[in-house]
Amino acid sequence: MSEFATQETINVDSLIQYLQQQQSKGETHVHIDEQAKLILREFYIRAIGGQSTPDKQVAQQVTQTQAQVTPKVTTVQSSTITTSGTTSADKIQSLKAQAQSSATIKELGTLRDTLVFSAGNPDADVMLIGDAPGYHEEKLQTPFAGPAGKKLDGILKAMGLSREEVYLTYLVKFRPLMENQTTNNRKPTDKEIDVFNAYIEQEVQTIRPKVIVTLGTVASTTLLNVDGSVDTLRGKQHKVADILTRVTYHPSYLLSNDTNTDKRKLWEDMLDVMNDIGIPISEKQQNFFK
Repeated sequence: MSEFATQETINVDSLIQYLQQQQSKGETHVHIDEQAKLILREFYIRAIGGQSTPDKQVAQQVTQTQAQVTPKVTTVQSSTITTSGTTSADKIQSLKAQAQSSATIKELGTLRDTLVFSAGNPDADVMLIGDAPGYHEEKLQTPFAGPAGKKLDGILKAMGLSREEVYLTYLVKFRPLMENQTTNNRKPTDKEIDVFNAYIEQEVQTIRPKVIVTLGTVASTTLLNVDGSVDTLRGKQHKVADILTRVTYHPSYLLSNDTNTDKRKLWEDMLDVMNDIGIPISEKQQNFFK
């Protein structure tokens, strides 16, 4: 085996190991920038026996691509977000209107145009928070749609709840933008999350649920202001704005991790939520996925 072939195998093995680690943490997608695309394309060409691009030329292509795709960095000033109205529904509607017309959000230039703010009961006992809407959510303009949404609906049904009885929302209210985007999604950046901090804070204060459920690594580590993974944070009582908070996997995690062991972990988190809000747990529910 040639020296390059050995190095290529090591690099590919490292990539596979990295992706497996991200999957185990509950991540469902990773963002591939133009530099990574060039490198992966080079691996592919060499793997099928094509003519290799000289390393110096690859480096030049990477530099040129970065110059083309790197956006101009701008400083975005956060604006004051307030609620108006007498009911929780009125206040949520006022937040939605502010997000829709916000110049600060539009100035980012890294988000798409369709608002996916929230859904469900603004007086709910349970508030579920994800990171950002994706393709299906943008298309239907509602949180947690598509296959992941069906998984969530099934989880809620098993708890004796429905999506109309809980409150569903995101840290970021618009689908993050990508170059040549079709159905592919990416997680939001820290800057995108920061712009929406005031919105999620007002939502939490408006809903005041008995328990908050954070779905996935991004939502969990952001709201709890900690480092870690779902595996290290779940099964514990946390606090967000003095409200009991539980951490669990994003429902899309079960789309690629559908064993009874994985289902049981998520279900144990939901059993904790049921205990937190006083929903009786039957023996059948207690033994799901064992």
